[in-house]
Amino acid sequence: MQLLTFKSGGENRLGIKTASGVIDVAKAGQALGVAVPGSMAEAIAQGTSSLSTLAGKAGSGTAPAMVEESTLQYAPCVPNPGKIICIGLNYRKHAEESGSAIPTHPVIFSKFSNTLAANGESIALSGVAQQYDWEVELCVVIGKKARGVSEADALSHVFGYCTANDVSARDLQGRTSQWLLGKTLDKFFPIGPYVVTADEVGDPQKLQCTTKVNGKLRQNSNTADMIFSVAQIISYASTYFTLEPGDLITTGTPEGVAMGIPEKPWLKPGDEVVVEVEKLGALRNVMSA
Repeated sequence: MQLLTFKSGGENRLGIKTASGVIDVAKAGQALGVAVPGSMAEAIAQGTSSLSTLAGKAGSGTAPAMVEESTLQYAPCVPNPGKIICIGLNYRKHAEESGSAIPTHPVIFSKFSNTLAANGESIALSGVAQQYDWEVELCVVIGKKARGVSEADALSHVFGYCTANDVSARDLQGRTSQWLLGKTLDKFFPIGPYVVTADEVGDPQKLQCTTKVNGKLRQNSNTADMIFSVAQIISYASTYFTLEPGDLITTGTPEGVAMGIPEKPWLKPGDEVVVEVEKLGALRNVMSA
């Protein structure tokens, strides 16, 4: 199932993407007498059984509240995550292009809620930095509380996945040994357009990842090249802190970032960045001044 969050009447609404359009879950549920979650957070907590029922009824052609997706204003697909956990240097070739040693343990840092942005939203590049970079990433949406889980059991705690762009200011990132400053400028973590449930994605280590900047292919790799798999990351993180439903884990980027290109084509206002993870949809953002 492909879920999204969109804005309507000044509030966030939950939607289901279908071949016929996007179902406004709240409106359709009320019209059809189906009790449904009212937000992405509730969908993650409650599961998707009622949403499947709703989608089935909507597919009969009798359901109201079908919206044309091209008319929607997207919100971040998970608008209120409890934690945003990031994994650095998790692709061997990216570590090499960065001039970094291959990690022996997952490199964990974080972003804050101010970094969230939606598909189609502009991202301001302010004068506080100059070396702005892109990073396509597979982002994991936790669906079940996890504490001390094994690798074998880790993926059962995943609700779904989404495409993410870990936008980075490299000059700020490298100012100290702590990366946080260069990772947490406003809107530096666009996610979406969709959360695709784990059952539709299958093996998260078999997904192609690409970035196009102004139409030029810059990143083209596969999650099979991760140093630490999604299951290993979840197990490792849950050893030290509890993962809760709605937490996000973004799992690192492959080679092909601006930092690793000899001419250093840093992002500038007007640049369009499209990142895509196979099965999860393309996430488009334009940089602004």
